[in-house]
Amino acid sequence: MRFKDRKDAGRQLAELLAGRYAGIDGIVYALPRGGVVLGAEVARRLGLPLDLIIARKIGHPRNPEYAIGAVTEQGELVTNPREIESVRREWLAREIEKERREAERRHAVYLDGRTPLSAAGRTAILVDDGIATGLTMLAAIRAVQRQNPARVVVAVPVVPADTAAQLEREADEVVALDVAADYLGAVGAYYDDFPQVTDGEVVELLHAMERETSA
Repeated sequence: MRFKDRKDAGRQLAELLAGRYAGIDGIVYALPRGGVVLGAEVARRLGLPLDLIIARKIGHPRNPEYAIGAVTEQGELVTNPREIESVRREWLAREIEKERREAERRHAVYLDGRTPLSAAGRTAILVDDGIATGLTMLAAIRAVQRQNPARVVVAVPVVPADTAAQLEREADEVVALDVAADYLGAVGAYYDDFPQVTDGEVVELLHAMERETSA
């Protein structure tokens, strides 16, 4: 399955979710940066508020695009135990702290002092533009679970079948347009247009959603 761009994927994902989740007592949590484009489409269609869960990938030293772990701004850490055995402990500790600080920086830039919404007792729908190893989403799931939500739903356009099975053991539901048995190796391979999303675009999307909900 292919998508024109993130907006196209977000609209299709929103329609898939709408039958069950439109108008519920819930929050859409997007994973920046790319997930915010889809999260805005999903939140708009479902009539739910949009917030962020900021998790950062820890890439392998010889292949930074390949995740061996992920950490949230709160320090919630998940790793691939087999992979981290092959890297130096000092390097790993530095990377964890570097990415945690980057998550903090993004929180400050994106939310600009706004108090995050609480998922307590509500349905939390976690949205990203796709999943590969699943470690970043797993960190996000565990971070939001600390808030005691009623339900945690992972919603993405594409996810490898084995990763979906892993996430289903952590979340209440995984909703995907394509659960890929033969994953193409990278999220961007499923998009015709997959540019980098900037901090400024994330901030503007959040402001646009705030203006819509307050209108």
